[in-house]
Amino acid sequence: MAMDVIDYKLFGDDMQFVEIELDPGEAAVGEAGTLFYMEDGVQMDTIFGDGSAAQQGFMGKLMGAGKRLLTGESLFTTVFVNQGAGKKKVAFGAPYPGKIIPVNLGEIGGTLMAQKDSFLCAAKGVSLGLGFQKRLGAGFFGGEGFILQKLEGDGMAFVHAGGAIIEKTLKPGESLRVDTGCVVAFQPSVDFDIQYVGNVKSALFSGEGLFFATLRGPGKIWLQSLPLSRLANRIVGASQAGGGSNGEQGSVLGGLGNLFERE
Repeated sequence: MAMDVIDYKLFGDDMQFVEIELDPGEAAVGEAGTLFYMEDGVQMDTIFGDGSAAQQGFMGKLMGAGKRLLTGESLFTTVFVNQGAGKKKVAFGAPYPGKIIPVNLGEIGGTLMAQKDSFLCAAKGVSLGLGFQKRLGAGFFGGEGFILQKLEGDGMAFVHAGGAIIEKTLKPGESLRVDTGCVVAFQPSVDFDIQYVGNVKSALFSGEGLFFATLRGPGKIWLQSLPLSRLANRIVGASQAGGGSNGEQGSVLGGLGNLFERE
């Protein structure tokens, strides 16, 4: 099945959404819960799997849905088809502050490895599967688990990253050490491994953890400055439930105010 060729626009800065323009008969597939809006004439249908050519027939759909389940995603995806007479638009919103990364799979070799929960939407025909880490160490200590999302095809795919993003192209043999949660996506040609920081004191008192992700070229990589896990930990830590202070935390009177708080 040929990939649908879609046009798109990104809107917003720190809370982005992507608007996709569909010609009559074209379709986009979105992760559950990411729909922002759709124009009249766009029909929504929930399907088992992702509807790609790799998942035709009952067994293909079953295998595709099972792969999504292993990555922590829903068994179902939602397909949005333009059944109107002219061009129609459908939009998908990012789930938390950050940036949306548009990737033309046809321009990077047809495959993208991405961390789980990063997939937002794609052109109909893009296959959503799973890819195991090459090394057990990367899986057990990588912070994102042993399994990654694997996007395959030659159409557009959109993934979401937290905070600011950076795209780098690593030369053959060139390596970069990154906090494990900051890796968003990379080409399969990139070697991904987890390495011990080598210094117990630094690991215990720097707050950076015991392991780094090591990415070695050749290939493109995408990194995020604010992983969702880091954001969530800060929110919980700052909340009263997490033992943090209240809204006067930034005030010089915050400490005095806490003395007069009633339980």
